[in-house]
Amino acid sequence: MTTARDIMTPGAECVRSDETVLAAARKMKKLDVGALPICGTDDRLKGVLTDRDIAVRVLGSGKDPDATRAGELAQGEAVTIGADDEVQEIMATMAEHKVRRLPVIDGHTLVGMVAQADVARALPDPEVGELIDALSVA
Repeated sequence: MTTARDIMTPGAECVRSDETVLAAARKMKKLDVGALPICGTDDRLKGVLTDRDIAVRVLGSGKDPDATRAGELAQGEAVTIGADDEVQEIMATMAEHKVRRLPVIDGHTLVGMVAQADVARALPDPEVGELIDALSVA
């Protein structure tokens, strides 16, 4: 049984909810990632900030990335996966919520991130197609 812990990228770094979107973008560049978990001052996960959020919801809306806080872009409760959840559960969660990246938590602690590509590498070929189809439907 392959779990999130087996396929995740460990050691995910958060952007703090009170940090600016500009600081988050710089952190994304430095880490060469397209998404960062948003963590509050209590170290609890508040959401995920993506490069698309920055482009569309900040820049495309005419907001100042140096004045907009990452926490302003957290939408509702963060969708996560447990570290010991199996690949099938990860795939189902991604498909249900139409997300390509999931923070991996152990209890309430962020332990990594799992991306669509990580799941695809862990699945047999026919299931990869199902995952991509599920995420591609608008």
